[in-house]
This record gives sequence, C-alpha cells and structure tokens, in this order.
Amino acid sequence: MNSEVVLITGASSGIGLELAKCFAADKSRLVLVARNTAALEKLATELRAQQPIEVHVVPADLALAESPRKIYEELQGRGIIVDVLVNNAGFGLHGSFLDLPLARQLEIIQVNVAALVALTGLFVPGMAQRKRGGVLNVGSVAGFLPGPHMAVYFASKAFVQSFSEALHEELRGSGVSVTNLCPGPTESNFSQVARGNRTMGKSAAKMSAAEVAAAGHRAFRSGRCVIVPGARNYLLAQLAEILPRAAVRKGVGRYNKLK
Repeated sequence: MNSEVVLITGASSGIGLELAKCFAADKSRLVLVARNTAALEKLATELRAQQPIEVHVVPADLALAESPRKIYEELQGRGIIVDVLVNNAGFGLHGSFLDLPLARQLEIIQVNVAALVALTGLFVPGMAQRKRGGVLNVGSVAGFLPGPHMAVYFASKAFVQSFSEALHEELRGSGVSVTNLCPGPTESNFSQVARGNRTMGKSAAKMSAAEVAAAGHRAFRSGRCVIVPGARNYLLAQLAEILPRAAVRKGVGRYNKLK
C-alpha cells in the first residue's frame, strides 16, 4: 500500500468522486470529505473492495467557517498526516447578482474561496517541512472569464486560478507542487445546484467527470501548474486572453442568460 495520504473535499459525487478513484488506483490512502455521510460511506466501501487501501470518512460542511479547522484537528487526533490536498468542493448559482439571495452567494465565497485557503494554510506548512506533497485545486474555465449572471461563482474561480498560480511559484523547488484543474461543462450535479433544479434552456457539450478527473490527476502527478481539459475549453481560455474584455463579458453574459 502506498503510504501517501490524499484528502479530497467534495468527494461524494462528480469530479471529487472520480478523483478519489484515480488516487485509489495509485493505492494512496484516502480521506474523503463532504456533507453527505451516506454517500461517502458507500464510496469508501466500494474503494476498499477494489483496492487494498485505507479510506477514512470525515463528514463536514465547508459552508461553515469552522469546518476546515475541525477537519485538521480531527485528523491530527487520529494521527493522520495529509500528503496531498485536493480542494474540489465548490458550487455556483445561476442568476442576476441582485436577484440571488446574498447569504447564499456569500456561501459560495466561503466554500469556493475561504475554505480552500484555510485548508491550504492548515495542511501545506507540514508538507513544506517534510519537503513533499502537493495541492490539487479544482477551479474552472470560468476562472479565465468575467461571468454575468453567475458573477460570484466566476469571480471565486478567478481567485482560485490566481491563488494557485502564485502558490505554485512560491513553492517551486520546495518538494510541494500546486496544480489548478480548470474544467468546462462537466456531467455532474453542478448545473442542478446552480439552477436550483430548474430545467436548463440550453445545454452545452459536456465532458464526463471521469475524463476531467483523469486529466487533473495526470497533470498533478506531472507537476503542471494549470490544466484545462478538452480542446474546446482550452480554446475558450485562450480566446479570453486575446479578445477585448468587453466582448468577452458580453458574450458570457448572453450565454449564461440563455442557460
């Protein structure tokens, strides 16, 4: 069994679940974090049956400011040292900033930004001291764009993009790597949550969560800083850097309004 311990947030479904499978295939020991205890326990049982690995379940709601510290202290109490942190948990809301509940939008910032930074700040110092480990953040191609009608979500992923790149450079040569995985539309429950289970007016071609996770896992293992899986998503990220900013925000705004 690999002695590496990998902590994955948002591991109960979608990209997080598929990343758990990727790291399980490496025979890494896993710590699975999410709100849905039953789904975590089911996944843990499946992974243990498939691989000779330890899988620990830590139910937590990262919308609560105290959760990152509680996760860290619980693992300390169990004597579990985390070598790889996968910050996957996150969500978005679709709609005009003025029409969406402010409290719910602040939760986006808490989960997508504050919890990610807190967990990184708690676990990475130990990695740096041991001169080994890494962080895999799950950002989004949205991090390259302004996002009218999903303003806070797009802004949160822009933070993840900037933070990941900066930390990657700061930790260069330390033995600790930082990778930001930036998927585009993905087959998961993200859209249902973002739209409050309302039917989408327009659907985009989507990659499977397994494809996205595999690309992110490969990029992390190779020490890459940023990975945008899918040719269409990569092209979009590149165009966002080339096209006039006004044209980008108008285009994204029209697209999001139609969704």
